Amino acid sequence: MSRFIGFDHVQVCCPTGGEDQARAFYSGLMGFDEVDKPAELAGRGGCWFQIGAGQGLHVGVLKPFAPATKAHPAIRVVDVPTLEQLVEELQAGGVAVEWADVPVADARCKLHDPFGNLIELLVGTTG
Repeated sequence: MSRFIGFDHVQVCCPTGGEDQARAFYSGLMGFDEVDKPAELAGRGGCWFQIGAGQGLHVGVLKPFAPATKAHPAIRVVDVPTLEQLVEELQAGGVAVEWADVPVADARCKLHDPFGNLIELLVGTTG
């Protein structure tokens, strides 16, 4: 029996002052709900978002900033039509999306947040 039950959150980073861009992308375009950071951590900057039940994406401030272009969160989407609709909305918002050419999930694509961090969206699992 595994002693682990899953992920609580993943973190990506932004440069100092990038919180408004993070909110516009992760809440505005992606549709994640922003959640309050604990008071003890709020002074560090950044912002937190909820993805599904009990899973979060934290955007932290990194000085000096460098985007994560290989390490990335892979976020599951409920089904292919929903992923296709989300991709259309992201593209309409000016986000470049690249569909994966390796079929290790039912459907998957890659994109970058406003800071250059790699994000993967997929239906199914890569196992």
